Amino acid sequence: MSSAINRRRFLGSTAFAGLAASTAQAATMKRSATRPVVISSANGLTSTNGGATSCVEQAYRLITGGADVLDGLIAGVNIVELDPEDASVGFGGLPDANGVVTLDSCCMHGPKKRAGAVACLKGVRTPSLVAQAVADNTDHHLLVDEGAQQFARSMGFSIEDDLNTDHSRALWLEWKRRTDPRHYPDPASRAQAGQRVGLEMVAEGKIDANHYYGTINCNGVNANGDVCGVTTTSGLAWKIPGRVGDSPILGAGLYVDNDVGAAGSTGRGEANIYSLASFLVVEFLRQGMNPRDAGMAALERIRSHTIEPRLLKEDGNPAFNVNFYVLTKNGEHAGVAFYADEESKYAVCDEHGPRHEPMEPLLPS
Repeated sequence: MSSAINRRRFLGSTAFAGLAASTAQAATMKRSATRPVVISSANGLTSTNGGATSCVEQAYRLITGGADVLDGLIAGVNIVELDPEDASVGFGGLPDANGVVTLDSCCMHGPKKRAGAVACLKGVRTPSLVAQAVADNTDHHLLVDEGAQQFARSMGFSIEDDLNTDHSRALWLEWKRRTDPRHYPDPASRAQAGQRVGLEMVAEGKIDANHYYGTINCNGVNANGDVCGVTTTSGLAWKIPGRVGDSPILGAGLYVDNDVGAAGSTGRGEANIYSLASFLVVEFLRQGMNPRDAGMAALERIRSHTIEPRLLKEDGNPAFNVNFYVLTKNGEHAGVAFYADEESKYAVCDEHGPRHEPMEPLLPS
């Protein structure tokens, strides 16, 4: 009797162990079945720096070839940072009110739980690489201005005197002519005039509307479900010198959690900073929302926080745009915005190739 019982216990425990092993194997297979995806703002597909490969294509090729996800994403955004035709990022980005190009970037590595950022960086065309160096070589998250430049120099980056191109400098000169400070002695009026003229230049087609606020966010996931993200920008055109937007701020312009997914943003940076909106999107994903609904919920939060009359349209809705690019750990994604028309797109690259997909609006244009 005792032998029979022991035998039954042995067989039962063996069956349980086999079941546990098969369950673990299935879970491993499920985790490894994540489809690699790279998403970004629209310029991640339109900008090629004169070559044949875009940001999302380069990142996807490297990630599916076995490269670290963040290395792949940064190699992708480097294409945009180095492209003088993209006036929103890196070399040739639209300068501040003094005509100086200053750059911001943040990167987050999901598996390593590591992040790095730089702000008001001058003289380095690829701030995303400096942000990655901050993450890899320091115990800090954010370096700024002269300190960021000195760190970049110590890491072997070349420092240039001026990152303006003829194009960005010509646009700054025209903006400066239209906003001669002698005509606006009151600081508040001067700021309003600067904003008005900048938007006039957008309306006239001199500045791409996406370049006025200018940023690229790029997020990706590999077949193992490892998630990373990077955001890089030259910031708001003609900004007050020293102004830093949301792009280099963890949780504002970018947030990554390897257990959940990633979210990044373009648009009015101050709105994202106040709400830590990219972090909020990822937390909504954690609660079980899909990418679209998580992004929309964050937009609703920003809308509820926007109460100053100068930031509102006549209908009471925000007089600015904010865009979110949302990616889950299993490769689901969405692009959402306050306002979007037929031209509003975000970039995607997966097994079906590179393409633009439509942004979904929260509010009617």
